[in-house]
Amino acid sequence: MTRRSCTIYVVGITCAVLLAVGIGLFAGQVFRTLMNNRLKKEIVLVEGSRVFDSWKKPPPPVYMQFYFFNMTNPKEFLAGAKPEVKQIGPYTYREYRYKDNVSMVANGKMVSAYNTKSFVFLREKSVGDPAEDNITTVNIPAWAVMNNVKDSFWKASMVSIWMNSLKSDLFTTRTVDELLWGYKDPLLVRVAGTKPEVETVFGLMYKKNGSNDGEFIYHTGEQNYMDYGRIETWKGQRELTFWRSNYSNSIVGSDGSAFHPLLDKDERIHIFTPDLCRTIYMEFEKDVEVKGIPAYRFTPPPSVLASKEENPDNEGFCVTPKECLGTGVLKVSPCRKGAPVVASFPHFYLADNKYVAAIEGLSPERTHHQTFLDLNPTTGVIVRAHKRAQVNILMQRIPGFPTTRSLNETVFPVMFLNESVEIDDASSERLKKLLLISNLVSNFPLVIVGLGVILLMVFVILLCRARKQKNEVKRIVFTKPLYASSAEDDTAYSPVNDKEKEDPQNGTYIGLTPKANVEA
Repeated sequence: MTRRSCTIYVVGITCAVLLAVGIGLFAGQVFRTLMNNRLKKEIVLVEGSRVFDSWKKPPPPVYMQFYFFNMTNPKEFLAGAKPEVKQIGPYTYREYRYKDNVSMVANGKMVSAYNTKSFVFLREKSVGDPAEDNITTVNIPAWAVMNNVKDSFWKASMVSIWMNSLKSDLFTTRTVDELLWGYKDPLLVRVAGTKPEVETVFGLMYKKNGSNDGEFIYHTGEQNYMDYGRIETWKGQRELTFWRSNYSNSIVGSDGSAFHPLLDKDERIHIFTPDLCRTIYMEFEKDVEVKGIPAYRFTPPPSVLASKEENPDNEGFCVTPKECLGTGVLKVSPCRKGAPVVASFPHFYLADNKYVAAIEGLSPERTHHQTFLDLNPTTGVIVRAHKRAQVNILMQRIPGFPTTRSLNETVFPVMFLNESVEIDDASSERLKKLLLISNLVSNFPLVIVGLGVILLMVFVILLCRARKQKNEVKRIVFTKPLYASSAEDDTAYSPVNDKEKEDPQNGTYIGLTPKANVEA
């Protein structure tokens, strides 16, 4: 066997081995499984893990924007006209959030923490000065007090007298700072005289700057990667007590800051939000890309805030069987000390059209009013998110209060917020490197298959060349041309001697000798 033949055999065998091994590894997803198992071990809430520090103090900047609905015709509305509002905003704050008092519990299987938030105003990203800009809106403290005494004629009559003497109307004009961070309300001061437990200061974000929502206990994800960041208890409770069904009171999923790796498009993402006093869920909408990072976009479907007729599971969110609003709104008074607060998406996005039609100046748009999460499916990391929610007040006739006599039931918008975050450049670069390594390791069998294909091509080329050279030697045919001249007849081909000489490199020697004279 010559050296060339050995080379062909070696190339062929190597090619076959590489193709077999590569295809086998790819079909068995061996390297992908190894990489996924590595991610499951790395993405856990324990000290020293890859994600623990960023979970405690997320590096990407978070912004909170507030938009208010300024009432332009309060007197006409109280006389029976359609209310008109004008959106004013944003008033933007940089939100700093971190996990406080972090400690391992349950023998290291879970972690306890408090979600602390603080806000700093950003004038360059706002439309005005919150300390100077005035907003005319619903007098929420007055409506809260009226709603609490509506079942008692004597209490309602007394509160009505107090409101007249204090000139506490159904609408009020306050600065943005007062509406957000609090002001002392004269009616609440009067009520606190008979009920000391009543807070005399009201603000939509009162006591939420530098504070937390209570203790959360989370699963670390070590036992099961699907439990990464999942809430076990909130304020020591495994379920709520505000609503009328086990489904409505359930605390499921994460707090919105952490999601398990290896996400699937078919799964539902559950998020518990203390602000809404309930768990919501999101479903896959589409593939997106943020700063070169692939992501799945999850959004709340219409069924989350659908009416009990459209989604029977939501019947438990009805305060009473008679107090059940339509699609797109949720009355959260049970967890707002009885105040007639109604939650929705901004401009009543995804809500019944009747809520939009009742207010002049609203225009729901998907681009500006949709809530969504863009999650990298490999790691579960949030690469972009917008949480958008609207605060409304349910206005209606209340017995004992003559000023409400001409009112029809109206869900009146007060303000909406847009809490947004996008992964910072440094974090995105680290994530892209991690994804690159993950893809290379997961697709390593394809590299082996590629090498096998290249060697297969080399093997075919070598085989063809070897066969061609072999055929050239066998096809040497010696014939006399018919058109040869007489001079050519003087030479003939014959061996040099009786036995042809063999050359190990050039083959057989063919000698040329003069042709013998036939006549001789």
